[in-house]
Amino acid sequence: MEEVPLEAQRSQAPAPETGAGSQTRITVDSPDRMRDLGRRLAGLLRPGDLVLLTGELGAGKTTLTRGLGEGLGVRGAVTSPTFVIARVHPSLTGGPALVHVDAYRLGGGLDEMEDLDLDVSLPESVVVVEWGDGKVEDLSDDRLHVVIGRAVGHEEVLDDVREVSVRGIGARWAEGAGLEALAGALSE
Repeated sequence: MEEVPLEAQRSQAPAPETGAGSQTRITVDSPDRMRDLGRRLAGLLRPGDLVLLTGELGAGKTTLTRGLGEGLGVRGAVTSPTFVIARVHPSLTGGPALVHVDAYRLGGGLDEMEDLDLDVSLPESVVVVEWGDGKVEDLSDDRLHVVIGRAVGHEEVLDDVREVSVRGIGARWAEGAGLEALAGALSE
């Protein structure tokens, strides 16, 4: 059997957005490492940050968000908000709350999202939106777009391998704001 390079086995991610910012790519080999990436990413976030998560079902979006919640020190178990659309996790440490949104079942753009009042929550919270592509970008000129590509193939060893692209968009992320350190921190 001919070996196919890992890059050729990955699902295709959306084209990167234009605008000032920076990008880093990280290979994550387990759910625990995905949570660790979320905890480390949380250390870079501050109130008013918008994070869009893109990836197919089961790619690890909620696992990453669980790590973000741990890193931010928020109350409550971070679980998929698919059926409630959004959950607010207040901070236990005096930091920003985590607003976790799953836009999978929402068909429209920002108009449909207005009912969630994300624009009201954004200034004092970290807002994470799963399946937010084409729906919430207008909430902020400055945002992180995290794309999780799942390895596809029949080898068990690839089942948990993910290629994560973290792209900072806008002036807030123009100098990287520590994104480049994420990859090195996970390999320690």
